Amino acid sequence: MKKPPDFDAVVIGAGISGMYQLYRLRELGYTVKGVEASDNIGGVWHQNRYPGCRVDSESDTYGYFWNKELLQEYNWSERFASQPEVLRYLHRAGELMDIRKDYLFNTRVKSATYDEANNLWRIEFVEGGSAPMTARFLVSALGPLSAPQMPKIDGVHTFKGETYHTGRWPRDPNGFGPDPKIDFRGKRVAVIGTGSSGVQVIQEVSKVAKELVVYQRSPNWCTPLGNAPLPPEEMEAIKKRYDDSLAFLDTTLGGFAHIWLEQNATDVSAEEREVTLEKLYKGPGFSLWLGNYKDVLYNPEANHLVSDFVARKIRQRVKDPKVAEKLIPKDHGFGLRRIPLETKYFECYNQDNVKLVDIKETPIERITPQGIETSEGLREFDIIVFATGFDAILGSWNRMDIIGRGGVSLKDAWKDGVQTYLGMQIVGFPNFFTLVGAQSGATFCNIPRCSALIIDWLSEFFAQVKQRDVELIEPTPQAQAEYTALCHKLLGLTLIGRTNSWFTGVNKNLEGRDKRDALLWAGGNPGYRELLGKVSANGYEGLVMA
Repeated sequence: MKKPPDFDAVVIGAGISGMYQLYRLRELGYTVKGVEASDNIGGVWHQNRYPGCRVDSESDTYGYFWNKELLQEYNWSERFASQPEVLRYLHRAGELMDIRKDYLFNTRVKSATYDEANNLWRIEFVEGGSAPMTARFLVSALGPLSAPQMPKIDGVHTFKGETYHTGRWPRDPNGFGPDPKIDFRGKRVAVIGTGSSGVQVIQEVSKVAKELVVYQRSPNWCTPLGNAPLPPEEMEAIKKRYDDSLAFLDTTLGGFAHIWLEQNATDVSAEEREVTLEKLYKGPGFSLWLGNYKDVLYNPEANHLVSDFVARKIRQRVKDPKVAEKLIPKDHGFGLRRIPLETKYFECYNQDNVKLVDIKETPIERITPQGIETSEGLREFDIIVFATGFDAILGSWNRMDIIGRGGVSLKDAWKDGVQTYLGMQIVGFPNFFTLVGAQSGATFCNIPRCSALIIDWLSEFFAQVKQRDVELIEPTPQAQAEYTALCHKLLGLTLIGRTNSWFTGVNKNLEGRDKRDALLWAGGNPGYRELLGKVSANGYEGLVMA
């Protein structure tokens, strides 16, 4: 006799996607349990509390459009909300979903093993005293940027001063932001890394530090955020047009409030192009990245024109020509990696208290108890901030042992490249579903908007699963192979697909991660929506159900 599972479904993760998926399954009548490694809800916004952390999606597009009460109740104070405000919003959403009762917190998954005899998943936890849990269906909502990584530097743990990683920032025990006891005023501070989190923290620390030294490996094409307060009257107007906003977001490439221009950059005059790029450069948000000429991410000539424009902007804003050149990327064109958005970031390097160290020219040799030693000698610090990002997309799954049919691990199944069906399921791993992971339509996207598409689709699917008393779901090898090939084809059509980045699975901090792969769906939000509609209209083709 087969063993019954403890729960119909277990959801790993209590971020934006995990909370919503658990809520939908619960409302469908499934017995559910959520497990979360941290001590509270919020996911990336609970963990990343460094100074300056904020969204790069317009605030009114970043949230739960399905909840009309929350849309009308919540008032955003800025066009691009700060981390504490986003977390406050998610806590309110959690209250409306009554979600905490269904979660186990401080519970990190060690392994998930498929039990073929009983057709269920056995989940074990890092905490030795935690009993295993079983579920018929297992949903991972880990998020693509939830596995922080440290740099490979000798002596990285020997520093006797204060050290912080932006992805694991100490929290205010009485609020939604960072620990107020951390004080950079009058301190000698080093920041290692100039990705999105590095840019944001540098902007804040440079205002108060006695000395700030930025250690940069790879510069990024940073553009102005264009943030501003949201007056109450404008917020009220936003509330009245939420339905129209949602309809518009669903027509855009990534669910952001930006849509391509109809012209190609190469088809307009230099004068006209300069005027347009000047306007887009000022923002808001991803205007220059996702609201640009439609050929910028596809045509090398068009991309070069925009890259040259942004490079000229950096040279105008940074007074020292040598420093400016170090801040201009030379290994990739504009928009071929995710664009960090900034507010007077480049002007930081005009300050007397800020110094830039290009570690390609002046390598870091080691971290010592006193500070950071490079080929030019030792520099002493009081605080080191590691803004070294994440093992993106794959990292969270790789840090668990996920064992499918026949004892095959997910790591082994993907050793020659990621393969999925719809970015949701994997052959050999029945009843295992992934949200906002590899090859998902929500990874290259405004995640709350695009993950809601996936969760709503999955929830409609799970309603039929329950009605038909289905107990086993797995994609066919052919469907998986065809979808994976489509992901490679679509990404290969773009210049992004020819660039090393976390979009293509390349990670210089990890061994064996130097080969490009298709880790995202590059067919756009509307294309993914259309594909899901086709799959469901054809009786959920590509899925075996028993």
